[in-house]
Amino acid sequence: MVKNIKINSREVEEGDLFICTMGVTADRHDFVDDAIQRGASCLVVSREVGEKSVPVIHVLDTNKELPYLCQRFYDYPDQKLKMIGVTGTDGKTSTTTIIQTLLGKEKCGYIGTNGRSYGDKLLDNPNTTPDAHNLYRYLKEFVDYGCSYASMEASSEAFFRGRLQAMEYDISAYTNITSEHLNIHGSFENYLNSKLMLFRQTKEDGYCILNHDDPYFEQAKEASRGHVLTYGMGEDNDLRIVSFQLFPNHTDIQFSYQKEEFSVSSPLMGDFNVYNLACGLLCVFALGFSYQDVLPFISQIKIRGRLELLDTNTPYYVMVDYAHTPNGISKLLNFVHTLDIRRSIAVIGQAGERDYLKRPKVGNVVVENASYAIFTYEDPRSEDPYQICQDIVAELKDSHDNYEIVVDRREAIQKAIDMAEEKDMVLILGKGNEIYQKLKDETIYFNDIEEAYQAVMNREKRS
Repeated sequence: MVKNIKINSREVEEGDLFICTMGVTADRHDFVDDAIQRGASCLVVSREVGEKSVPVIHVLDTNKELPYLCQRFYDYPDQKLKMIGVTGTDGKTSTTTIIQTLLGKEKCGYIGTNGRSYGDKLLDNPNTTPDAHNLYRYLKEFVDYGCSYASMEASSEAFFRGRLQAMEYDISAYTNITSEHLNIHGSFENYLNSKLMLFRQTKEDGYCILNHDDPYFEQAKEASRGHVLTYGMGEDNDLRIVSFQLFPNHTDIQFSYQKEEFSVSSPLMGDFNVYNLACGLLCVFALGFSYQDVLPFISQIKIRGRLELLDTNTPYYVMVDYAHTPNGISKLLNFVHTLDIRRSIAVIGQAGERDYLKRPKVGNVVVENASYAIFTYEDPRSEDPYQICQDIVAELKDSHDNYEIVVDRREAIQKAIDMAEEKDMVLILGKGNEIYQKLKDETIYFNDIEEAYQAVMNREKRS
């Protein structure tokens, strides 16, 4: 009897089915003996591995078969839930969390950058959109718990690598699309096409929720398979953003839906979160809920590591956010400077083994929109973190002097905290509430929120 499905031989336990997929850097066929030694009861392969002591099943392509095998093994959990998928360059985590909050954690599970959650459980994820063997296991957890809905981030990489090819969505939505992940996709056109796969995999009687104000709205509409609903500022939208007013700790918004206006006070800050909330609301409306049903839950929305203003009890402010794309960083910094602050001090890096063409763009955006920037490492992986920082500042050396490089992230956070004066805003960007840093030879525990609090304590001890 098969206990679980695994694609990493080091994770195999007694009774597991080991599927030999082709990874980004490894061919798992090379590890069949290790998997058997650890207790694998059966192998699924797409090339010869020789005679083994356990049954060997041959398929044409293990990567393509993996989602279908997992779907069947876990008894089609995606068909027992209303599947809600959200894609976009920025805002996926915020929007999927908004949806879960509006529907209730007892009824709706969440899968994304901030892990997976349902009920009172909060667990880690290895990826924004997990590999199929984990994804379907997580969905089964939701079903077994009694959930009726799943709100999940659907990344372009997940579509590119075929993790989602067996799934159809009841509700699909996108926040915005700007250039990102070109190291994986090779071109913006390929990246866009991967994003649009979500709408092609929407059920015919499902709903595609589209941002009418995004430049790629028409392409998304053309790709949409289900009923199309739109949100945006124009009067021709199904959910119209009539007006909004930004405050330092909340946003007042006037919406119009089906010719009826309603007001909300959102705990989320920034104009970009007005769009994220609009997207989340329209997803929930498409499921049959009214705005009266969900209004009581808007005040409960909290998104870890997104515009999270820390309770430091200091004359300066400290905020942690996940912003890491030029578009996301620009919007965040522009919003921050609408607040009653003196200076903004940004701590940020760029990930190793990722889109290197984006690095100088990030450098330019940060120094042009922040008062001061400290560039540091951020998941450098096998790359030299100092060289990554040099890539970020490559176009700045003669044009700006409001930045420095502090390679060690802990030291960079401490430097920013130490230089902050009254009404300054320290912004620690790029990782949000993630709890790791991926270095050359290991993954270490590292959380920007915890590091910020520790840096504040260190400063206070010295004063």
